[in-house]
Amino acid sequence: MKKILWLLCLSGYSLGTNAQAPLKEEVRMPTIGSIKFFKKGDQLGFPIVRVNELESLELHFDDLQNSSRSYYYTFVLCNADWKPANLNAMEYLRGFTQMRISNYRFSSGTLSRYVHYQAFLPNSSMVPNRSGNYLLKVFENGDTSKLIFSKRMLVLDEQASIAVQMQQPFGQQTYLTHQKIIATIGLNSLDVMNPAQELKVVVLQNNRWDNARMALNPTFIRGKTLEYSNEDNFVFEGGKEFRWLDLRSFRLQSDRVASINYNINPYDVFLRPDTTRSPNRYFYFKDMNGMFATAHIEDINPWWQSDYGRVHFTFLPNRSELYADQNIYLFGEGTNYQMNENTLMHWNDNTKTYETTALLKNGYYSYTYVTIPKRQPNAPATVALTDGSSWEAENQYTVLVYYTPFGARSDALIGAVWISSLNYFNPARQ
Repeated sequence: MKKILWLLCLSGYSLGTNAQAPLKEEVRMPTIGSIKFFKKGDQLGFPIVRVNELESLELHFDDLQNSSRSYYYTFVLCNADWKPANLNAMEYLRGFTQMRISNYRFSSGTLSRYVHYQAFLPNSSMVPNRSGNYLLKVFENGDTSKLIFSKRMLVLDEQASIAVQMQQPFGQQTYLTHQKIIATIGLNSLDVMNPAQELKVVVLQNNRWDNARMALNPTFIRGKTLEYSNEDNFVFEGGKEFRWLDLRSFRLQSDRVASINYNINPYDVFLRPDTTRSPNRYFYFKDMNGMFATAHIEDINPWWQSDYGRVHFTFLPNRSELYADQNIYLFGEGTNYQMNENTLMHWNDNTKTYETTALLKNGYYSYTYVTIPKRQPNAPATVALTDGSSWEAENQYTVLVYYTPFGARSDALIGAVWISSLNYFNPARQ
């Protein structure tokens, strides 16, 4: 028995791994700000690389403690459900299993003092050699238990073709408010014996993982072509276009800014109140689908020459009524898509509004407000109360295909495609 257990450890198996909870993106150090992880040269690009592709992703973040520290990173291979794969790190990483982030620079010409760190990933010293889901972990002093933050990324080994269609759902309750994705998967040369066990199809809306949908059973099978069109598989709340905030300068105030207190560091930036949009009819305007871009309107480097402001958000509910059974959160990439105490909106009984504050860097932000029932904290977030929802809204969808052949110990990512609902619902806008 001891010999069997020893062999299992050597092969990378971990007893009880299947019982582990899925790994999530999180930020554990409150002094870390403006985390950006994206396709090289495109701040709105999804963090995905091909197997053995080098330096095609950019990682940026600030440490507001204003002193240089030893930050390291590593990658953790996960399955499609983001539970750690039953593999040793040496089986999916070529080279070292952790690397130090050596490129950093102190802020320059700013009131807020911070250290900006950046890295181009993966590099030749540590390369993921298997496709799938990876969690990037950044930690301090080479100690993986001192986690600073984590971000998700994908490694692709393209073997399947994907066609995507979009339509209104047929359900009476969702016909006018939701959007339905139909995915058709071509297996090409893959020999899949049991699609329900060997394939998983995942759809994301606007790069969000909190409301991702996964399907195991195809609706139709035609030779090597699988169609996922079940009414329950990939139906998403359409929402409306995200709200926007231009903070590319604190000196030149945009029309969303009501006032700025310059006598404090960081500046206090007070925004004009956001009102409920659920009673309003839908209209289209170009947005960034919840993401943000670090930027400055002056001719300076935005990564280490931009300032921080303490931004005060105010949400005015319909008829100034308290949502007694709901928690309301400020939501978007600018707050790392987190729904916790840091993004919770607090009711001000004097002004009859919800309020919260976020420390934000110069840039352009898109955001929204979501609600979750207080008695159901694990329920999906919704914009039905704060923004309303329309099937015509523009959203970006990502379709991912995972393959787990018999005997494999991890889910390989074999297909990925992006599509905008704009292309399907309103061609005249293009």
